[in-house]
Amino acid sequence: MQLMQLMKRILLSFMSQNWRKFTLKQRSRKRFLSAFFALIFAIAFAFTLVLHSFLPSFIFNDQADQAIAQTSPQSQRKQSQSNSQRNQSPRNQQSKQSPSSSPKNAQLLPQPLIPPLPPVNPTIVNKKQEIRGVWLTSNDFTMFSDRKQLSEALQQLKQLNFNTIYPVVWNGGYVMYPSSVAQREGIQPFVYRGSEGQDIVADIIAQAHQHDLLVMPWFEFGFMAPPTSELALTHPNWLTQERNGDTTSITAAGEVAWLNPFHPEVQKFLTELVLEAVTNYDLDGIQFDDHTSLPKTFGYDRYTLSLYKQETKKDAPADVDDPAWVRWRANKLTAFMANLNKAVKQRKPNVIFSVSPNYYEFAYKQQLQDWLGWVRQNIVDELIVQVYRNDLDDFRSQVSRAEIVEVQNKISTGIGILSGLRNSNVPMSRVYSQVITAQERGLGISFFYYKSLWGYGPESVSDRQKDLKYLFRSPAPRLFARGSF
Repeated sequence: MQLMQLMKRILLSFMSQNWRKFTLKQRSRKRFLSAFFALIFAIAFAFTLVLHSFLPSFIFNDQADQAIAQTSPQSQRKQSQSNSQRNQSPRNQQSKQSPSSSPKNAQLLPQPLIPPLPPVNPTIVNKKQEIRGVWLTSNDFTMFSDRKQLSEALQQLKQLNFNTIYPVVWNGGYVMYPSSVAQREGIQPFVYRGSEGQDIVADIIAQAHQHDLLVMPWFEFGFMAPPTSELALTHPNWLTQERNGDTTSITAAGEVAWLNPFHPEVQKFLTELVLEAVTNYDLDGIQFDDHTSLPKTFGYDRYTLSLYKQETKKDAPADVDDPAWVRWRANKLTAFMANLNKAVKQRKPNVIFSVSPNYYEFAYKQQLQDWLGWVRQNIVDELIVQVYRNDLDDFRSQVSRAEIVEVQNKISTGIGILSGLRNSNVPMSRVYSQVITAQERGLGISFFYYKSLWGYGPESVSDRQKDLKYLFRSPAPRLFARGSF
């Protein structure tokens, strides 16, 4: 109102002054009218601006589109990714034709007149957020058991724009946290503690959350256990075997025995171990890798053979690759994972259920892991496929497979990249090219493992960190509602 009154006074003053000038100087009436209408146009334009500021923004299509986009965490992340692409150097400006990468370059299009979306429910987990993670393995124990070293490490990861860590909590038949389940089963005569006597897992979670990093404890060994562990020695009836009677196999972790994933007592044990962690810690998710499986040569123990005959009325085939025998065992493993997911979600609905298997053909045929079926049945919230390759063409072929494209359209999907081993350095050039290849396809990244990010490479620590910073030069926070359980 005050603005309108001011405009009115200006108009009257203008008219009065101009009329006197017109009378005294005998200016033409035409010139006066031109000035008068120019003033009317200016006032109308000013009034329009005032009116615009008071009307709801959704009346204007372009602004409504932007407001709606900004309410979505996915849109915020896509905008961040789009900004990072514009900042890429010429050497990384490559053609991005895959279906999974095209949304990154999409422009906001005009939308129908609709009101703004309501605030996002903070208890809903966004299932398609970018993964920038790293595994903390038993080789990193010195770091994460020392509070100061852990703090420095997590701060460095935050500065490099990582957003997720996967600390090991189940390795070698033992858990990294105080466990009443392990004590009850008589499998762990000790408790892991930090250098100051702290609960290691609780400390990792608390410090990581201070740096806005998601924490997903990693049940690395799954159904594996060293044959000399208390677990294997105390519960021999929980173990399975090959057709020739062998009870162990040689893996990257050395010689291991395999818990029978079809045995109800084994299922109960692992489920209770997982639920114990989910209940006792403010974790963001849990992860199971390629060891939550069974090599195809196993399953010839007395219990499994009896169960197979009971359900199929047939003896188990001698051929480990028999399609029906493979499918039956894979289905049993799927049923266990479905029940485990259900139990976890009943305890804490928003916990992210993550798996990190090998590529699908190998996982299913060699390890009985039908992870594509798990995703299709909504058992999995996050997938990281381990693709540890030296050759870039081989790597590119694996990350472009149809099943990965299918999954990434549904949930957060990433690629596990080897950044080095204690006795095997990986040059940063290889890491760099593989990360770029994955990012071009809209895929996230998780590195195996923390210490090798810059501890084992042929380059200096500062050079490797600079390259990682360039690869993750724009922040990509993962939104998650803690404290809502």
